[in-house]
Amino acid sequence: MPVSAVPALQIDGVEMAFATPAGPFLAIRDIDLEIRRHELVTFIGHSGCGKSTLLNILAGLGKPTSGRVLLDGLQIEGPGPDRGVVFQSYSLLPWLTVYDNVRIALESVHYHTLTRAEMSERTEAVLRAVELWDHRKKLPPHLSGGMKQRVAIARAFAIEPKVLLLDEPFGALDALTRAALQDELLNLWSHTRRVETVVMVTHDIDEAIYLSDQIVVFTNGPAATIAEVIPVRLERPRDRRRMVHTSEYADLKDRLMELLVCGSKTAQAA
Repeated sequence: MPVSAVPALQIDGVEMAFATPAGPFLAIRDIDLEIRRHELVTFIGHSGCGKSTLLNILAGLGKPTSGRVLLDGLQIEGPGPDRGVVFQSYSLLPWLTVYDNVRIALESVHYHTLTRAEMSERTEAVLRAVELWDHRKKLPPHLSGGMKQRVAIARAFAIEPKVLLLDEPFGALDALTRAALQDELLNLWSHTRRVETVVMVTHDIDEAIYLSDQIVVFTNGPAATIAEVIPVRLERPRDRRRMVHTSEYADLKDRLMELLVCGSKTAQAA
């Protein structure tokens, strides 16, 4: 198969079970999925359905009980600089400034490929892109939640991983801040050469539709699997105000509501 035809991420028969005092707990099962280059894919489903478990496996932070995950045709065996991760909890170093939180990530990953001047230039570029250059000397405790997440996103894009993994990065933010960060995420992705693919966990239907090329809907856990993969064919760039008045948006939202709400009630009844 030509390299260009190889999916960015290929997930084959992945299952993940955890040891508990009561015996093995099967979190996810029978996960088969292909994620293509230059796609933004979201995982959506109810709490406990294994979205974050699968994201951690893609990051190399967990090893599946069975199955495999390939990145550009090579099996993932652990964490690596070809994947960047942004968590909901920001994970900033509180004793470093905004600038140094980004710069230290660049130094740790690209110390042998970038000059100090190039690192400074890239750090400034990503902080300007998320409108934080004027706050570069501040420490994380002096930032709002939205600003902290901007730093985390800027840091991830600065190292230019092939795949960016986002675990509900906007879930704790208010609606206006969340919308602004969604737009900044899309802007950074469109202007960052090496970040080919983005995979994001979300619980927000509108966020999934606005951001995604594909939406992966999970069944309820335990032993969760993929209920359906829904393509989003809305043209980019997207205008959220116009998008919500289109029939394509209405159809997508109806289908997601059917899977998430009606599917949940069916599972509970069973």
